[in-house]
Amino acid sequence: MADPRVETIARILVDYSVEVQPNQLVRINGAPEGAPLVLAVYQQVLERGAHPWLQVGLDAAQELFYTYASDAQLDYVPPFAKEVIEQIDATIGIWTDVNTKALTSADPAKQSRRAVAMRPLSDRFLERAAKKELRWTATIYPTHAFAQDAEMSLREFEDFVYKACLVHEPDPIKAWRAISKEQQRLVDWLNKAREIHVLGPDTDLRLEVAGRKWENCDGHENFPDGEIFTGPLEQSLNGHIRYTYPACAFGREVEDVRLEFKEGRVIRATAAKNEQFLLQMLETDAGARYVGEFAFGTNRGIQRFTKNTLFDEKIGGTIHLALGKGYPETGSKNSSAIHWDMVCDLRQGGEVRIDGTLFLKDGKILI
Repeated sequence: MADPRVETIARILVDYSVEVQPNQLVRINGAPEGAPLVLAVYQQVLERGAHPWLQVGLDAAQELFYTYASDAQLDYVPPFAKEVIEQIDATIGIWTDVNTKALTSADPAKQSRRAVAMRPLSDRFLERAAKKELRWTATIYPTHAFAQDAEMSLREFEDFVYKACLVHEPDPIKAWRAISKEQQRLVDWLNKAREIHVLGPDTDLRLEVAGRKWENCDGHENFPDGEIFTGPLEQSLNGHIRYTYPACAFGREVEDVRLEFKEGRVIRATAAKNEQFLLQMLETDAGARYVGEFAFGTNRGIQRFTKNTLFDEKIGGTIHLALGKGYPETGSKNSSAIHWDMVCDLRQGGEVRIDGTLFLKDGKILI
């Protein structure tokens, strides 16, 4: 029996997140394991009078690529791939990992090289998105792999996901609009900010955001959502930070990440697990050692770590910083082939002061 919550998610993605309009070209990315949601989105795009374009991939293909691809193949990007970015009006991505550790043995140098090759596409994608020429969103379809990472049964994880998406609300779209309004109040306040000081366990970090724009993440570009972010001044970070949770990316978990910054650049990086991988990613390009994003997690419906960045960076009472590429709409000038979010939990003994005013204490926003 089909889960009615899947239909509700599809409706939110199509009508709220990317606001599909008649005659638009809408790309839908997914995998066979997420077929119920992929097909629900596909049908609703058709019903809105738009043109769905389905791209279905196989989970195992990435592992094969990093095992067998030559340097020439790692560098190759089909000429039409750029044209795709220029032509689509919206894109809806549905992540459906069946093995979140499939790339654990992949060569980090190959992953880094591939990211560099794909960078012109991701730069152009973000450029069009910043100008509102292209709408995009991404979500997950609950799989056993995601549930195992979160240390839940599939049924528990499904309940967790759909609750975070506010599917249980009588009118989920109305509920997301209310969240948007409350977060906009914070964004309006933060747009006047100049200096941020973060204090927490093994953390004392200062950064500047004067002249940068804060973004209200209210369910449009990630789903579920719940964060407010900006791109800090590139050379402004000074101090150190210890990330509470493993930094999960590229099929690996990097545990107990500690970074020290001087004039914006990571000058020292350590980890208790997969440190060598962390150091290799920092050498991807010149921008990889600088921060492209600073954000507050605001989703109070997400209160536990799941090893899935889509949820973990939204945990209410946390902050996250992303090494690498910044979002142009914030004014960030940091360019890189990577964008790696790392989460610091401030719910126990953490605080954030903004221009001297206590903004967040023990995970609670006070203004």
